[in-house]
Order: sequence, then structure tokens, then C-alpha cells
Amino acid sequence: MNKNFETDCVIVGGGPAGMMTALLLLRNGVKVTVVEKHADFLRDFRGDTIHPSTQELLEELGLLNEFLARPHSDMERVTLSWYSTELVLADFSHLPTRRKTMTFMPQWDFLDLLADACSRHPGFRLLRSTRIDALSSEEGRIVGVTGTAPDGDMSIRGRLVIDASGRDSVVRAQAGLTPVGVAAAMDVLWFRLSKQPDEHYPFIQAGAGMIITIDRDDFFQIAHVIPAGSWNGSKDDIAQMKQRIAFIAPRMQEAVAPISAADVQVLNVRLERLREWSVDGLLCIGDAAHAMSPAGGVGINLAIQDAVATARILGPVLRSGTPSRADLRRVQRRRSWPARITQMVQRLLQEPLLSTHAPGTPLPLPLQLLRDHPASARLTGRFVGLGARPEHIH
Repeated sequence: MNKNFETDCVIVGGGPAGMMTALLLLRNGVKVTVVEKHADFLRDFRGDTIHPSTQELLEELGLLNEFLARPHSDMERVTLSWYSTELVLADFSHLPTRRKTMTFMPQWDFLDLLADACSRHPGFRLLRSTRIDALSSEEGRIVGVTGTAPDGDMSIRGRLVIDASGRDSVVRAQAGLTPVGVAAAMDVLWFRLSKQPDEHYPFIQAGAGMIITIDRDDFFQIAHVIPAGSWNGSKDDIAQMKQRIAFIAPRMQEAVAPISAADVQVLNVRLERLREWSVDGLLCIGDAAHAMSPAGGVGINLAIQDAVATARILGPVLRSGTPSRADLRRVQRRRSWPARITQMVQRLLQEPLLSTHAPGTPLPLPLQLLRDHPASARLTGRFVGLGARPEHIH
């Protein structure tokens, strides 16, 4: 059965950028349809960090109490263990925000919160299990999308299409937008470790690659950072992974022993960005515009700040008209600089965190500076917690 919809704005992708943009446009009186290819938000190994700046936005939206009512954990300082040396990488305790902490919440809970808030607005439609197959255009301008829903073909017409579908965006490719690679020095291996009662690990452990440990109450979610292209899932790869983990974190050696290649998911990290974020009728934001490393969870923070800037700039236009290409370029001008700065910092940190160092060797220079000047962790806390250019609703 064919279904045809009309709306003011079509958003492709129901991740943090897409759902936050939808909510903010709805608050501007704009009708929004979000198209999500999955049936729900319940997927493992997604970014779970909710930064202080995002929590500040939730307070501005009147959603902070609802957010805090959901299962979460807080981290006021990000710490790193380099063999026997303990360092504070980022200190959020002095930020000018209501919540001076990075919060961990399963992304499906955070997205459910945003979807619930969107559903209170009459102009909202969320199409799940729906795949976008093509863009629709008239006289050189994109005017909507066509796709496949569970019950058949569908089409949506809108004054603007926003692509928030991530680093592997099909929509972006169909629009003829190709990202430029900046660097790809690492991949991330994601897997779960069993957890014993009262068992704890440092958040970040480094020395032969890097291990990030997220405590999920019932288990640990592990992100093991390795050099790019060094993983094929072979028996040798598994053996080397376990050897590296035992080298960095000897206490994990027993827990990691049962892990097989089938238990490991690989994120191929790409640092890339679009030269142009838009064509007439379509705008890319979030990872579709600038793919980040997962380091510090800053990709989510940037994506949400993209959403805020997009809604603030384009909301008044969409309420009564059609955004021009100049309007879309205003969003890029506002948000491209923070993306570039963040990618530059991530690129500079890759080498010292990925290289293998024998116990007792001097700390890499960035970590020496943090050790010798502890107050500098407030600066890194500001960069991670707020971003290069924080955004606000008004």
C-alpha cells in the first residue's frame, strides 16, 4: 500500500541529532516527520555520554527532572590510569552549568525521553522500521523522500529534508555530498565483560592502546581502542587483544578469557567532514556532516549542538516558508568551526593514546602536563563538557 505524507520538515535518522532537532522545531510550531530505519532505539554499543552542556539544554527545555528520573550514573571527573599513575583528564566541577557532571545513560533511554517530549506536539510523526530509498526533487531542489515502510512504499514531501542519519548516510550520498577524510588512526572493539559484586575498574586505562570501561550495573561495557585496520576477527586477533588487555589491565585477564570474535563489535573510526553541508532543500548535521572519534563522547555533544543551532536558525523560516540555500549555509557557518577544532584535538591525541609503552617509561607529553598542572584538567573539562561553541535554546 502506498502512503503519501506532507510535512514541513523531514528528518532522516532518529538519533540524538535527529530527535533533538525534531523537538526544537516542533516547539517553533513546525510540523516534523522523523524517519527511523529501526523498529526501536534499543541497540547496544551506542554513545551513552550526556555532557553538562546537553543537560543544561534539557533544563532550558524543562526536561531535566524527567531525564534524571531515568537510570543513570554521574562522573564529575574523568580519570585515567597509566599503569600505576592516576590522572584526572577532565574536571567538570567548575563548569558554569547546573549539572557539573558527565552523565551516563543508555542511549535508548535518552532517545525515548526526546521521543516522548516530541509526541506531546500535534505536528509530530515518527515512522519506525522505515528505510529511505531515494530523494525526491523538482526543478533542482530536494522536496522530500521516498522509502519502504513495513506496510509498503511511502513518500514524504516537505519544505526541508534534514539528514541526521550518521556517518554512513545513504541520503548524503544520494545528494552528491562526499565527505573529506581527515584521519583514521584507530578502531574501537566493543564487547561486554561479566561483573562480580562490588567489582570496579578505572574509567580509562592506557599504555598499550586504551580501554574504556562503562559500568552497566549488571556488566561492564568495554571499548578497546586499537590501531586502525589491525582487526580482522581472526584467532590471532583475539589472542593479541587479550594479551594487550592483560598488559594494560592485569585484573581483567581472567574476565576477558571467554571472549570470542562473535562477542566483539568493531567501530571503524573515521574523522571526516563535508565541505558543503547542504544542497538546495537538504541539510546534513551531526555525523552526517562531520564524523568524530568516539573519544570523550564528544560526537553526541556536537550533534546535539548542531540540532540547537539548526532549529534556532531555521525554525522561524520553516514556520511560514521554505529555507533558502543561504539559510542552510548559515547553519554550517555556525557549526563547522567547532567541528574542525574538535577533530584537530582528537587527531593530536590519537598517537600518544594508541602507542605501546613499557611500564616505567615517561608519560606522553599531554599526560605529563596534566600530571604537573592538575588545574589544567578544568580546561579539558570545559572543552569536553561544553564544547568549542556551546549552544542555547534562545
